[in-house]
Amino acid sequence: MSAVDVGGPAQPLLTVRGLVKHFPLKKDVLGRGGGVVRAVDGIAFDIRKGETLGVVGESGCGKSTTARLLMHLIAADRGDLTFDGETVAGAALPLKQFRRQAQMVFQDSYASLNPRLTMEDSIAFAPQVHGASRQAAVARARDLLARVGLEPSRFAGRYPHELSGGQRQRVNIARALALQPRLVILDEAVSALDKSVEAQVLNLLLDLKQEFGLTYLFISHDLNVVRYMSDRVMVMYLGQVVEIGASEALFSEPAHPYTRALLSSIPSLDPDRRTEQPPLAGDPPDPINPPSGCRFHPRCKHAEVVCAQRSPALLPVAAGQVVACWMHVAGSGHSAAPVAAACGSELSP
Repeated sequence: MSAVDVGGPAQPLLTVRGLVKHFPLKKDVLGRGGGVVRAVDGIAFDIRKGETLGVVGESGCGKSTTARLLMHLIAADRGDLTFDGETVAGAALPLKQFRRQAQMVFQDSYASLNPRLTMEDSIAFAPQVHGASRQAAVARARDLLARVGLEPSRFAGRYPHELSGGQRQRVNIARALALQPRLVILDEAVSALDKSVEAQVLNLLLDLKQEFGLTYLFISHDLNVVRYMSDRVMVMYLGQVVEIGASEALFSEPAHPYTRALLSSIPSLDPDRRTEQPPLAGDPPDPINPPSGCRFHPRCKHAEVVCAQRSPALLPVAAGQVVACWMHVAGSGHSAAPVAAACGSELSP
C-alpha cells in the first residue's frame, strides 16, 4: 500500500528551504587552489501533490545535484527538506521510510542496472529489502514489467545487455515504481533515447502518473519535452533558482532575462522566425567564484549597477509566478523597475 496522505491535498508533497551544497576543491602541492564549487547555493521551492515540476537550465546549473540532494544520495551542507509535513531523515520520517516514498530514474539506463541481475530480480530487489517475500516481490516485478509494456514471459529473465536503451529505461521506471512511491525524480530520463522511443517513454510516464497518482520532478535539457510534461517549471542558473511559474505562462510570458534567452534558443521551423544572433553569449561564470549581486548580470543585456551590487530574492510577478530580477521590484533602482507603490514581500515559491 502507498503511504498515507498525512497533510491533506493542500499541503505540498515536498518543501525545500535553504538547500546548499558546496564541493571543496583540493589544493596542489604548493598550496594553491582550494575553495569550493557552489553547485547548489540556497535554493527554495515546493513540489505540489500530483503535479509535474520541470527543472531547466544550462549544464552545470545544479539540476542533477539538486536531485541527488533530495534523494540524500549526497549530503547537503545546509537546508531543510519536508515531505508531506514531516522532516526528511528526522524521527518521524527516517531516511529508509522516505526512500520508500521517493524514487529516482537516472539518465544512463545501462549503468543504473546491475549487469548480474535479471530484469525480474532488479525490480524485485527493493521490495525484498523493505520486507516483502520473494514470491510477492517477483509477482510485483512481473506485474510492473507488463505495466511498462514489456511482456514478462519474454523479458523477466533477460539481462541488461540483452535489452535496447528504451527497454532498459522502461525497466528502470518499473523498478522505481516497485515500492509504490509518491514522488519520482526523473533526471534526464529520456535524453539518451532516440525521438520515437522518447515519445513512447514520455507517454508511458504520463499514463503511469495518472494510474498510480504520482508526483514528478522532471529534469531535462529539452525545453519542448519539459513544456509537454510539466505543470510548473523551475529555472535554475549557477546554483540558484531564478524563476518558477506555471508551464504555459512561463513559456508564453517569461519574466527573467535568462528564461527568455533559454526559450529563444528553441529551434523554430518557421523561416521567418530565424534567430540571427545567439540569444545568450558566453559561458556561465565560474561557480568557484560567482559574480556578486545577480549571478546572471555579466551576461544580461538589461544589467545595471544595482544588479551587480545586490542579489534579488524570488518575488511574485503574476499569479503563481515568481522571479528573482530587479526589473520586477518596485523601487529597486533599476530603470525598468515599476515606480508604483510598495515593494512586494518575499514569497516562498
